[in-house]
Amino acid sequence: MPEVSPSHMVLVPSYNTGEQLLRTIEAVRHTWMPVCVIVDGSTDGSDHRLQDAMGNLSNITILTAERNQGKGAAILLGLQYARSQGYTHVLSMDADGQHPAEKIVDFMRISQSHPEALILGVPQFDASAPLLRVRGRRVSNWWANLETLWLGVNDSLFGFRVYPVAPLLDIMQRTRWMRRFDFDVEAAVRLTWHGLPIINLPAPVKYLTPEEGGVSHFNYVRDNALLSWMHTRLFFGFLIRLPILLLRKLSRKSVSSSR
Repeated sequence: MPEVSPSHMVLVPSYNTGEQLLRTIEAVRHTWMPVCVIVDGSTDGSDHRLQDAMGNLSNITILTAERNQGKGAAILLGLQYARSQGYTHVLSMDADGQHPAEKIVDFMRISQSHPEALILGVPQFDASAPLLRVRGRRVSNWWANLETLWLGVNDSLFGFRVYPVAPLLDIMQRTRWMRRFDFDVEAAVRLTWHGLPIINLPAPVKYLTPEEGGVSHFNYVRDNALLSWMHTRLFFGFLIRLPILLLRKLSRKSVSSSR
């Protein structure tokens, strides 16, 4: 039986993930409830198949955007829905089968014990992971750690994580950015700036082959250009916040040394 929570919801944004969407939601619903699926302008019919299979099930909500706007925009739609229903935390995970539904309970329980924290998944790659993707993320992770003064973001790109709804929604509603592939990194950086403590937890990641139903919309040139522009913006924001981040860093060292 799945755990049912009045405070913690699973959000699954999806864009043209085909039959894998059904498999992902099937795995999630046997682990945790409630679940909110945000269909981000899909054109492959996956939204209709999901509606036919699970639309009448309680604790599963399907939100549909008329056109594709990006992962961050889909998450924002889900956050607004979660808050309107009284949920305080959301676990975001991809619909493409990469993220481990079996780890949802562990992440949610840590969040319930530490509701003030941002719970970040740290990917544990296996042989299915493309080497270019594994090595390439090191660049973005280095910049994210610089922009947060190494306050604890072990991985900035992995989207399997638990967010407190209120601060993330507040941040997103005050900026025009964080709407596409830049969402995961910028959310981690800005929530660290906001003062949220970070808890990092390991989570296995699986890259499915096309034969296994794997779907990827990653565009190496477009998405890396978006990340480069994002880190340029965040670096200047980091410079403005540097005194505050230094004080926080020194305060942590002082507390640690006193123990």
